[in-house]
Formats: sequence, C-alpha cells, structure tokens
Amino acid sequence: MAWGRKKAGERREPKFGSGESLADMRLTPQDRVNVADDKPKKKPAGKAGGGARSKRKPRKGVIASVRQAVGRVVYWSAVAGIWAVLAVVGVMVWVGAHLPPIQSLEIPKRPPTITIVADDGSTMAVRGEQAGTNVALKELPPYLPKAFIAIEDRRFYQHFGVDPLGIARAAVANVLHRGVSQGGSTLTQQLAKNLFLTQDRTLTRKLQEVELALWLERKHSKAEILELYLNRVYFGSGAYGIEAAAQKYFGKSAKDVTLVEAAMLAGLVKSPSRLAPNRNPEGAEKRAQIVLAAMADAGFVTDKQAQAAIANPVYTVKPTGAGTINYVADWITEVLDDLVGQIDQSIIVETSIDPRLQSVAEAAIIDELAAKSVKYKVTQGALVAMTPDGTVRAMIGGRNYADSQFNRAVTAKRQPGSAFKPFVYLTAVEAGLTPDTIRQDAPLDLKGWKPENYTHEYFGSVTLTQALAMSLNTVAVRLGLEVGPKNVVRTAHRLGIASKLDANPSIALGTSEVTLTELVGAYSTFANGGLLVSPHVVKRIRTLQGNKVLYVRSDEPASRVVDPRAVAMMNTMMQETLRSGTAHKADLPGWVAAGKTGTSQDFRDAWFLGYTSTLVTGVWLGNDDNSPTKKATGGGLPVEVWTRFMREALKGETPQPLPGDWSGGPIVSSTPSTLGGSLSGAPTGGGTIAQAGPRGETQVINAPPPPGSGRMPPPTRANVRPEADAGLDGWLMDRLFGR
Repeated sequence: MAWGRKKAGERREPKFGSGESLADMRLTPQDRVNVADDKPKKKPAGKAGGGARSKRKPRKGVIASVRQAVGRVVYWSAVAGIWAVLAVVGVMVWVGAHLPPIQSLEIPKRPPTITIVADDGSTMAVRGEQAGTNVALKELPPYLPKAFIAIEDRRFYQHFGVDPLGIARAAVANVLHRGVSQGGSTLTQQLAKNLFLTQDRTLTRKLQEVELALWLERKHSKAEILELYLNRVYFGSGAYGIEAAAQKYFGKSAKDVTLVEAAMLAGLVKSPSRLAPNRNPEGAEKRAQIVLAAMADAGFVTDKQAQAAIANPVYTVKPTGAGTINYVADWITEVLDDLVGQIDQSIIVETSIDPRLQSVAEAAIIDELAAKSVKYKVTQGALVAMTPDGTVRAMIGGRNYADSQFNRAVTAKRQPGSAFKPFVYLTAVEAGLTPDTIRQDAPLDLKGWKPENYTHEYFGSVTLTQALAMSLNTVAVRLGLEVGPKNVVRTAHRLGIASKLDANPSIALGTSEVTLTELVGAYSTFANGGLLVSPHVVKRIRTLQGNKVLYVRSDEPASRVVDPRAVAMMNTMMQETLRSGTAHKADLPGWVAAGKTGTSQDFRDAWFLGYTSTLVTGVWLGNDDNSPTKKATGGGLPVEVWTRFMREALKGETPQPLPGDWSGGPIVSSTPSTLGGSLSGAPTGGGTIAQAGPRGETQVINAPPPPGSGRMPPPTRANVRPEADAGLDGWLMDRLFGR
C-alpha cells in the first residue's frame, strides 16, 4: 500500500501495491492543516449596529414539506369526497329500495268521491276527498297558477325538481329565526308528497320526496307538473284541488276567480285550516296581500295592479251557514256499504231530500233555540220529516254541524216519555178496547212504585181518548199492565222501533231509550193506514259518468202490521191531542192532523211527533249532557217548531183526511170546543167544556153524551197544570200560567 502524491490542499488516498515506503505514508504538518481546513467554517455573527443582515434563501427541504402537506390535503379531500359520493349513492339506493320500482310508478287516481244530490238534482254535499273536476292549466286565468309560483316556488321553471338555492335560502332564514320559518320544498316536491307519500315529518320521507321529485321532473313537463299540483293540493275544509277550493270558498269555478281570490287560494296552502276565508277572513286577507306583493316582485303583475288589489280586495266568500245538510250526508255515507259494498270509484247518490223543506226545518230549529234556549235551558234540537212511506224529506241532526257532528236524529237515544204511549194504546185497541173504553185515573202502588199525575190529583173515570189526549200516567200504566209489558214491546218492535226495550211496568211511560228517526218511522204506520215502513233517503246510486247504476230502491209493497180499524181508532184518539190535549198549540188550518207529545223525567227531553196524511214530522229538544231543562215540555217548544215547519211544508198541497174508518160512533170531544176551550155551553156533539174556576184554574164541567153513545161522562173536576215528570205533558201551561 502506498499513499499517492497530492497537491497542496488535496486529500491523500492510500494506494495498495505501490512501492512507497512507510515514511511516505505518514501525514505531514501540512497535511494536518489541510484536513482541518475541510471542516465547515462558521460565519461570523453580525455586529450590533452593523450593516444589514444577509438574506437567507429558503431551504429546499421546507418547500418540499409544504408541497407534501398540500398533497396530503388534496389526497384526503379526494378520498373524503369519494366516500361522500358513495354515502349519498348508498342512501339513495336504500331510500329507493323502500319505494315502489320507479318504472312502475304512475300518477294515482283520485280517491273515490261521493257526490250527494237532492231530490231536485242540486248538489248538497260531497264526501271523500271533496275533489272538484280536473281543470286544464290553459283554462285557468293566467294569474292563478302564477300566484302559486310566486309564493311557493319562485324558481319553478329553473330547477330540476329540487332547488339547492331555495334550500340554502330556507336554511339561512331558519337559522336566523331559530326555528322553521321557511321551507325549501319545490312545487314538484310538494306534488310528490301529495301523490305518493304520507305527511310524516321524517328524514326518510324527505329523502323519498326528493327522489320522487327528480323522477317527476324527468317523466313530466313543467306544465303537466303544475297542472297536477293545482288539481291535487289540499285547501282545507275537505277540498282537494283548485276547482273544489274555489267552489267551497267562493261558490264559483276556478276559471272565474278574481286576482284577490287567486291570491287567497295560493295563500291557503301554507295553513289551510288557519287561513280559510270562511273562518278567518282577516288572516286570509293578510296572507293574500303577501301573495300579491310576491307576484309583483316576480313581475307576474304590475305594482299598480297589486296595490289596487290590496287596497280594494273584492271577493265574495260563500256562506257556510249551520251546515245541517251534513247530518244527512253523514247518515248516507254510513249506509252506503250496506247498499253497494266497498266503493272503488266516484259515485253520485240521488236522495229524497227536499232542499226547501231542509231549509225550512233548519230555520225552525235554529230560530226557536236562538229565541228561547236560554229561557228554557235547552241547547240542542233535532227534526225528522218523512212521507208516510218512510221517505225522508228533511233531517236536522243538531243546531250547528260545525260545532258538533253528532247526529241527534239518527244516533242519539233518549227517553221518549209520553211519546211512547201510542204503542201502549195500540196494544190495548188490538186487545179489544176502543177509544170510548173507560179506565180509572186514580192512585196506583206497584210494590213501592207510585206513578202519579203532576198535581197528585186524578180525574177518575176517563175514556182512552181523554187519557191519551191529556197524557194521564196512571191510565197508561194500568193499560200496560192490562195488556202486558211484553206485548207493548212487541207492538213497538212490530211498528219499526229497533232499540232495545225493557218489558217492565215503566215502559208505558217511555223509560226505554229510542232514536228520533225510528220513532218517526213508527208513527208513519198510523199515517199510512197500518203499513210497516223503513226510513230511507237514498233513491238511486250511479257512477260519476252515469253509465252504470249501482243501486235503485225497490218499489215492493210494504207489509201490513196494523189492522186498518185499529189505525182509525189511534188516529181518532191522537187527533184529540192536537184539538184539546197537550199539543193544542199545533194549528194547521184546513188539515186533519194527529200526534203525541212527550216529556221525560225531570224535563230532560221534550218531544212532539205529529202527522198528516202526507207528512210525518218529529221534533226533539234537550241537552247533550242529559241535564234537565227549565220545564221545557213537549207541548211547548217542540210543538212550536213542528207547527212552523209543517205550515211551510204543506203549502200548496190539498188537505186530505187521515186513513182509516172507525164506525164506532161519535167520539167524545170531537169538536174544537172541548176541554181547554172557552165556550159558554156544551157542544152539540156531547163532551166537555171548560170555564175559569174561582182562582183562575181550569174547571172541567160535565156535558151529556149524545144518546146511544154508550160512554160514561168525562171527568168532573180537575186543576189542569203541567204533567208529572215521568212522562206527563204540561198542557195548558202557557194558557193558564203564562209559561
């Protein structure tokens, strides 16, 4: 090994295999200096107050580090973006998996509607989704669809079903207001929700809504989507679609609405129940002003047009009234399943309701209660009118349908009181008794139960006609026991009473509950000569297009349930109720009418059921909570309602006699000058007359019966006052006591 020669300052490397000696390989002092010079020298620090510091150039390693960090950010951002896209795709796939296959989705048909029309063909009510007919977009005034676009989806023609800008704007507004103040849903999203989804406020439903909105935009044009939306959106009060809403609130077609009305309809979508113009006109107007301002801002109307509409809002809201026809509509929808089964298409139900009679009945109930409900502490009423064959012509189920949808004419079961007594008397007549049969009005004790008359005074020997007309309790109970309570129940059921009746002695006083409709139906048997009737209101049911008839009421003859002679006897006795008895206020000039009043225990229910040969009408008044009234009796308010209604209902008709021919001889008190009259002498046909007693009470005086009549003299003396609580009517109350 040898060290190679080197120049000054060079590093010497050993060489092997050369001939140099060991001495030559040693380092010299000069070599040591050169080695030391190879070490890096430190730069002298700058002196204080010296010149400017030398600028340092960035190291290449720092730049590389920055580049490396930026690269990592870009990389991981790309990774996160890919995962986000995959997550969104996964969520959409999951959401789509819970929807029907997109290719199988079709615009669903409207749910079936039930259009209920009156006897004259006019529409009374619509049940189901009260949808009007579809209206083409081109048939509507231009400002109507624009009102919806202005307030609901300003960018409708720019977005693809979902509006990111709208969502962002709504999010910002909601954050600023710390709550949900705006929605980001487009019209397409709202349509998707209305067509295919529920109203649940969940994330899943919202995602489904987005997916379906995208599908709708791909499947249909903007015009088709807007037309579908207007014909399907909900406007409150059961109205679906722009046509139904225009008819509901303004009584006109959507084709004819004004600018202000269009703004009101568009404003309804936000809160249909709160902003309905028939319930909250002030709120509807304020919302319409907002819509008009939005239309002007969008350029759909001029500022001048908007300001003029806001300053002078011209619109006409269709009055809702008491809406009592809805009680009939509800009853009809309840019986449709029995008539035609399940409804899978829109139908028209033709009814027997007479709109004029319905209006008269409504006014009679409402006006009577408005005038006297406070005085007598009566809050509700019901009325049913039908022809003797059971065809319902008018029905009032309550004072106001908007306040209470409970149908007191069909559903409510109440004690009929003395209005049940005709079934007791019919059972007795069919057992061989006649209107002239004598029974005792005297105290009665049935194992501790002591039915009695209100004044605790009794008439003694009375005819059945007198007992029924005066509604004497003890006679009714005696007759019930004589013929048997079970037979009384059988008679009532035979005439059409469907409610459960308890066969006990108190049944004679009407202690078992019944409905007004079935009671009126049973009384119809007396008006038609003894035939069984079933109250009915539906005449025919057909499809909406009218090409298929689903139901027609048959004209099969009714079965006879009462002998004509027995009917004649009952009509004879119940005529006396209107002439001289508890219903003496009932006055139908020229008509022969019959009926019976009823007052339940503690004056909780007041009834009157009366009939002519062409119309049978029943009236009930009372309180839903079954609380007592202030001595409201069947001979008072119900008779007044009945008389008012019947006078109008029978206008223009020719009076006809009641059916039946009883040849049993003259009837006691067969003229108006009978008990309760003011004659000074006896009627020529025999009977009773009344005159004032020493203290102003009514005094009954004997009048000799006609020769050969075979009747006992009528009662000799009695103070006539309101009937006892347990079913005896307060006849002559108003005449004698000013009540």
